[in-house]
Amino acid sequence: MQIDVFLTTLLAGMAYVLIPGPATLAALNLSATKGRRTCCTFLVGHLLGDLFWASLAIAAIIGTSYLGPALFQALGMICGMYLIYLGGRAWISSQTTTAPLVVNPWRSGLIFGLTNPKAYPFAIAMFASVLSRFEGTLVIGNATFLVIAAFCGFIVATALVVFWTGLPAIRYGFLRYGLVINRAIGVIFIVLGAKIVVDATADYDPRFKR
Repeated sequence: MQIDVFLTTLLAGMAYVLIPGPATLAALNLSATKGRRTCCTFLVGHLLGDLFWASLAIAAIIGTSYLGPALFQALGMICGMYLIYLGGRAWISSQTTTAPLVVNPWRSGLIFGLTNPKAYPFAIAMFASVLSRFEGTLVIGNATFLVIAAFCGFIVATALVVFWTGLPAIRYGFLRYGLVINRAIGVIFIVLGAKIVVDATADYDPRFKR
């Protein structure tokens, strides 16, 4: 059971990083304009921001599991609607990148990770959707275990992002079609947010009943 929980949380951590968002656009921009090394340094700093938000999200999910399913549903609806809002903004935006001004890549990545508007609601939605099916797992004693599993997923996914954003074809494509990519990411957010809202409003399976 613990292995299943660890692998599931690890995969959720990977999905959290790999599903496109503001950090993906930043990584694409940095790889295309400054190279893979700068992108890697930036994402290492960003990784600490991801760890911070994931820790808060897991703590909130564990707390919600004790307080009951109604709060869990409300949290899902709020996060889903916020993701739809972010997706709508990306769709109507005329900007092609969201990369920060980089002087110190590591420090810029850390600041960007801590201020990323996607981070907390997306972490809540992602981890809640996968952890809620493990009855008895969401207890305070497992919090550190879950955070470590998620962080392992972050590390693997970050390495993949550095690899694929640095590919010559990807760098060329982003420089030429950055606006289209930005709007496509907006659509992903809208679809994902809508699914989260639908799941939250559906009949709730009493998975947290004790």
